[in-house]
Amino acid sequence: MPTLAVLPRPPDSVPSPALSLRTEGTRIAIRAPRATDVPELRWVLRRNADHLRPWSPLPPAGEDPSSLTELSKAVLRQRREWKRGESFVFLVVLAGDDERILGRIALTAVVRGVFQNAYLGYWIDAEHQGRGLMTEAVRLATSFAFEGVRLHRVQAAVMPTNLGSVRVLDKAGYRREGLAERYLQIGGRWEDHLLFGVTSEEWGSRDR
Repeated sequence: MPTLAVLPRPPDSVPSPALSLRTEGTRIAIRAPRATDVPELRWVLRRNADHLRPWSPLPPAGEDPSSLTELSKAVLRQRREWKRGESFVFLVVLAGDDERILGRIALTAVVRGVFQNAYLGYWIDAEHQGRGLMTEAVRLATSFAFEGVRLHRVQAAVMPTNLGSVRVLDKAGYRREGLAERYLQIGGRWEDHLLFGVTSEEWGSRDR
C-alpha cells in the first residue's frame, strides 16, 4: 500500500525585519510609514482623491480616511502589524528623497502555516504613473516577501478596467490566474477582478 510523504510544516512565524528597513531600487525606494509622514501622506491622498476613487472601497459612513486623525491611527496600526508579521505596508519614495511620497504598496493578510501567502495592493500618485515606478516598487516588495520574510506566494486582484495596474503586474512578472466574479465591493458595487499570483520558485527563476 503506497504511503504519503509528510512534508515539513513551514514555520508559523518568521522574525520581522526592522521597521527602519529601507529597500532601494534604481529610481525609487520603499520603507515603512512613520508618524512624521502623516501630513505629507494626507496631502498626496487628497490630491489624488479623484484618481483613486474608481478603484477604492467606500469608507465607513462619516469617516474620512485621509484625515490627520485616521491616517495617524492607520500608521500606528500598520507599524504594530509589521512588528507582529501580520502585514507589511510600505511608502514609495524617490530614491534620493526619503520624504517625497509617491505612493503606497502593501503586503497584507499574511498567512503562515501551510499557505505562506500575502495579498499585494498598491497605488501611485497620478503625476508619476506611466513611468514604470510602480512596477519597480512591486518588484521590490515581492522580493521582500520572498527573501525578507520567506513567504511562498503573493497574490493580487485587479479590476479588468484598471489597465494601468494590469500592466504593472504583467511587467513585474506575475501570472494571470483567472477572473473572480463579484470579488470585491468597490465604490459600493461588487466588481469582477482579475487574479494574479507568483510563487517563490517562479520569482527565483525569472530573468533579472
